Amino acid sequence: MALAFEQGPIRPPSEAHSLLIRLTRNCPWNRCAFCNAYKGTTFSVRTVEDIKKDIDTIAEMSRLIARVSQGNDTDGLQSKLYESGEFQLYHVANWLASGGKTVFLQDGNSMLLKTAALLEILAYMKEKLPTVERITSYARSDTLLRKSVDELAQLKQAGISRVHVGLESGCDEVLKFMDKGVTAQQHIDAGKRVKESGISLSEYILLGLGGRKWAKEHPFDTARVLSAINPDYIRLRTLAIVENTPLYTKMQQGAWEEQPDANIVEEEKILIENLNGIESRLLSDHSMNLLGEINGNLPHDKPAMLQVIDRFLALPETEKNNFILGKRWGLYNKLNDLQDPERHARVENTLQKLQSQGTLEATIANLKYQMVRV
Repeated sequence: MALAFEQGPIRPPSEAHSLLIRLTRNCPWNRCAFCNAYKGTTFSVRTVEDIKKDIDTIAEMSRLIARVSQGNDTDGLQSKLYESGEFQLYHVANWLASGGKTVFLQDGNSMLLKTAALLEILAYMKEKLPTVERITSYARSDTLLRKSVDELAQLKQAGISRVHVGLESGCDEVLKFMDKGVTAQQHIDAGKRVKESGISLSEYILLGLGGRKWAKEHPFDTARVLSAINPDYIRLRTLAIVENTPLYTKMQQGAWEEQPDANIVEEEKILIENLNGIESRLLSDHSMNLLGEINGNLPHDKPAMLQVIDRFLALPETEKNNFILGKRWGLYNKLNDLQDPERHARVENTLQKLQSQGTLEATIANLKYQMVRV
């Protein structure tokens, strides 16, 4: 029988080179109106014994890859594994080629496991995969509140380096409308608990989640919550409406109205302006974000980030539309790309055609939908 271990579908972009080990299946909440990642699935917790078997399999794969690749071209081996459809061997080979140091625990909320079970798994992982230095996981704020600071500190000592939390919004009205299942205060309490334990905290924010109704409250309240937590990382994401989600239905019914890209940039400005008294690293590390160059350390880089936003907001309407279409099309990465005559002319030509046909907004929405599926 071929070697195989169980893997889930999702990991953060920052864990692209991490080994994926599945502790739970799907999401225990699975009600967020904007998310379709686990719709139609059932949550379950895998047994410690099954997880250990997967770790054994990965250790055996690692030994096999080490023997085969000894003295050979590692990149060539990875290509052969991928082309032959040995995707799990390819995954482990890619992980080893990246140093074999990082692991991400899947799926949507592995911190839900009892602390004793997590400690047993982490100890076994460290024994069988001795090169591992960093272990991370998704977690919900309400789940983190079920663990004491002492428990979290034990997990830190055992190897949990960072937790990724989908804060999404600090506005209670938005959280309730989106059926997030937590309050702003719970986000604050959970974040502070993680920080006190010594585990690195990465909070995800969804720009545009407030729609037109909460266009100002969403970023302002989110900044207030983040300022209270002082997370290690603030990761910006831009909302894209996906079909077959409750939010898509609400939008079709007129109960929620989407913000255009230019308005979302104004929202982003409110958010950053009101991040005070913290030393977080703010990252725009997803292709969905219009202004991908918004990255920096707070408070030092705050003026520079706001300057980029102001540059965009000061553009004439035609240039804003040119950049939005070019970015969603994949021709632009940064605002300075507008200065490229060839790309600018190409986008402008298409822009005028779409405007004359009355299909610009629909085209941009479709491009965003395609990006979020990647």
